[in-house]
Amino acid sequence: MDCIFCRIVQGEIPCKEVYRDEHVLAFKDIHPKAPVHTLVVPRKHIPDANGLAGVDPVLAARLLSALAKVAEIEGVAEKGYRVILNCGPEGGQEVGHLHFHVLGGRPMGPMVCR
Repeated sequence: MDCIFCRIVQGEIPCKEVYRDEHVLAFKDIHPKAPVHTLVVPRKHIPDANGLAGVDPVLAARLLSALAKVAEIEGVAEKGYRVILNCGPEGGQEVGHLHFHVLGGRPMGPMVCR
């Protein structure tokens, strides 16, 4: 398997790490869409959101907890931030490894473009 996020988790590709524990890695997005744009990924390969809840609900809870920790570390927890989870090609998922986007540092605007 040639998953870029698995390679980042394994240390084969460098990243600007924000947070790490035994289940989750968070790192800066290389093409940020906001002043704060951090990706939060499970360390084990899960293709998308469809493969998470039924397979590993404990990991799902750990990921949600990590989102709040990342927001705190990045300094956006108090003013607010957006979490985006894309699923599948029509949902905008570009990498086939479950990942959350934590965006903040400015007003985020509408949920979707009109």
